[in-house]
Amino acid sequence: MILDRDLVRAVVLCAGVLVSGAVCAEGDATRGAQVFRACTPCHSTVPGRHMTGPSLAHAWGRKAATAPGFTRYSDALRESHLTWDDATLDRWLTDPAKLVPGTAMAFPGLKDAQARADVIAYLHAVSEGKAPAAPKGGGMMGGMMGGGKIDLRKAPPAGQVTRLTHCKDTYTVTTADGRVEKVWEFNLRLKTDSSDLGPREGHPVAIGAGMQGDRASIVFAKPAEISPFIGAECRR
Repeated sequence: MILDRDLVRAVVLCAGVLVSGAVCAEGDATRGAQVFRACTPCHSTVPGRHMTGPSLAHAWGRKAATAPGFTRYSDALRESHLTWDDATLDRWLTDPAKLVPGTAMAFPGLKDAQARADVIAYLHAVSEGKAPAAPKGGGMMGGMMGGGKIDLRKAPPAGQVTRLTHCKDTYTVTTADGRVEKVWEFNLRLKTDSSDLGPREGHPVAIGAGMQGDRASIVFAKPAEISPFIGAECRR
């Protein structure tokens, strides 16, 4: 008797030949989209749009550490020779550091088998271009990132930095809406974003605390802009 190949594959998996029976939970891509919200501060599902981690747009069936344009893989993952399929993703999502000792993936693992199956189903759907929309919000920084990066070219006046000066241990930030904020130098991060969603050259953008708290980031289009933009100014 000839069995359906997918059925045979499922039987082999569930028999524990390749992985534990936990992976046999039936995944739901819609639920997986909800679970994936916790991943959006570090991963997008837009092709070529890399963040802290690589884009997962076409991860399914791909050899690990081969996303085009992403250069921050650990040597451990590059040398792992893994391919992202059901079995490998289940083990990775359970405990990345156990599967690949030395990985740069700062994620302790997803211990719930159903949640893993749902995320795997979602990533499979993403790779096929059939992914359900992920709900907005949720997760740390979810309101700001929303499943992807914000377009800094469209920053409102309150986020457009027109002047930045430094005196002793304090930065003074002036924005296009006329506000002036003083920030302790240790609490102000200077970043760059050279992607298509980064700020225009010469037009840095303030994000993070929105210049209303004691922490914020100023994002420039490229590193060479940072030093020339900062003025030294101390008033007695």
